[in-house]
Amino acid sequence: MARDVDLSSKEWCDLVFEGKNKEFGAYELRTTSVKRHNKAVIYTIIGAILVVAAVFGFMKVQQIIAERTIADSAEQEEVLIDTSTEEEPEPEEQKVEIKQPEVLPEEVLNTVKVTELKIVEDEKVKSEDEIKSQDDLKQETTAFGQKDNDKGTDDRNVTRELKNEVVVEEKKPVVEEKKEEIFKSVEQMPTFPGGDAALMKYLSSHIQYPTMAQENNIQGKVIVQFVVTKTGAVGEVKVVRSVDKDLDREAVRVCKSLPKFVPGRQNGQPVSVWYTLPVTFKLQGAN
Repeated sequence: MARDVDLSSKEWCDLVFEGKNKEFGAYELRTTSVKRHNKAVIYTIIGAILVVAAVFGFMKVQQIIAERTIADSAEQEEVLIDTSTEEEPEPEEQKVEIKQPEVLPEEVLNTVKVTELKIVEDEKVKSEDEIKSQDDLKQETTAFGQKDNDKGTDDRNVTRELKNEVVVEEKKPVVEEKKEEIFKSVEQMPTFPGGDAALMKYLSSHIQYPTMAQENNIQGKVIVQFVVTKTGAVGEVKVVRSVDKDLDREAVRVCKSLPKFVPGRQNGQPVSVWYTLPVTFKLQGAN
């Protein structure tokens, strides 16, 4: 029954304050509490709505400002792009006249042949070897040389002496060829035609056991490295683990005689690759 009682009703207040001083103030507060509560709820709702509206409005303003900023930036970029693509007028080339130093013309110098005096037989004397006297030479104003020449000039400042000129060929610089890169490992390593079994068979059938090694009972495994070029041929050969100089020499010889391999490949292209091969020397009947 207590659930049906409205504690905020006037009847309940009159029942509570029956026989009490209603003018004291508590009665009035009790009777008007419902209105105050309703007003408080309404004000709270209105305040919440105003706060939400203010926040939403602030966010909207920020969004508008951001959009305008982006638009302004885009316009500035377009302006910059337009100005950068404009062709700038090429500066006019200023022609500067360079005065070349005055060069005197080069001419062949006139010379008078001076014949060296030698005692020879009459038949060996050449007709053109005319001997000029000392008096004649003193009267000459031209230069002395190995032969007569009167088709030039007597001015020595603008002339060159008539002589046999030797043309020296300028040597062209030797251009060093770029050394081809040799790989140690590639995507597709070189392979012997027929596989490893065919390679071992080739070695066993072509190795000639050195006589000195046989007599001294020398045997073992020589590790050889050689380059399989991009054409498949065997290139440089070297011993990386030695047993005996005679065995080493025979292992190198056999490797150099190997037929062409299927070349290695890197990124789909044939390349030169180092290939390691153990060559075993074992005497028959040895454990």
